[in-house]
Amino acid sequence: MRRAQTSAAIQVKSPQDLGAGLLFIVIGLAGLYFGQDLTFGTSRNMGPGYFPTILSALILLIGVVVALRGVTIEGPPIEEIRLRPLVVLVGAMLVFGYVIQIAGLAITATLLAIMAAYAQPNVRVRETIVFAIILSAFVVVVFVYALDQPLTVWWGS
Repeated sequence: MRRAQTSAAIQVKSPQDLGAGLLFIVIGLAGLYFGQDLTFGTSRNMGPGYFPTILSALILLIGVVVALRGVTIEGPPIEEIRLRPLVVLVGAMLVFGYVIQIAGLAITATLLAIMAAYAQPNVRVRETIVFAIILSAFVVVVFVYALDQPLTVWWGS
């Protein structure tokens, strides 16, 4: 008499969660690996490796939890990669890094917000400009005046 064999294969129920969990696990393990040469210290006398090690361990733990969700809870499939947001946002950050020394924080933050808005289709120009100006003013107040960061506000100053 022959018995039927059962397979104990893991069934992926939420590919997005599983993929995100695996990414967090890789990042957490990389942080632990690259931070192992740093002195950990104690809670009272923290070494340079204390915070990176704790943070990497937490990221690893979050990755395990999210990956387990991917095999236990139903979720959406992985969406296709959209290049427009990726290219526009990376381009906006590169422009910000290059232009901030030349044009200052106020203009550069405004430019960054306007460029980033074009990561999505159907941009409302007037709303984007108003939001960019308000965001730029907020960034200048917080970083230059509240946190006293040595950033140039306008070009030539």
